[in-house]
Amino acid sequence: MKIAIDIQGQTITATLKANSEAVNDFVAQLPLSLTLTDYAATEKVADLPKRLSTKGEPAGTAAKAGDITYYAPWGNLAIFHKSFGHASGLVKLGSLDSGLDLMKKSGAFEVTIRLAD
Repeated sequence: MKIAIDIQGQTITATLKANSEAVNDFVAQLPLSLTLTDYAATEKVADLPKRLSTKGEPAGTAAKAGDITYYAPWGNLAIFHKSFGHASGLVKLGSLDSGLDLMKKSGAFEVTIRLAD
């Protein structure tokens, strides 16, 4: 399943993983307008309106640059622009197909995440 992320007049796409309750819960919230903020110079994060199910997901994962994840303890979306070590409670939702450089922009910015056409 493909999603589009609109960032200040540019659109990037990502592919979500299949057969995941967390992904299904995330897709059910689309379209989403979020403010992504920097976290630890490694990822962009934003709170989601509703928590996602983690049923059937691994207890944690190591994120790679471009991964779209859900951090269950805080209930937020995290899009990594640098790889990171294993984190408990981190659930991979998918990966960016392009546009990693846009996620490296400093500061906060608005995005709209929607299903791709």
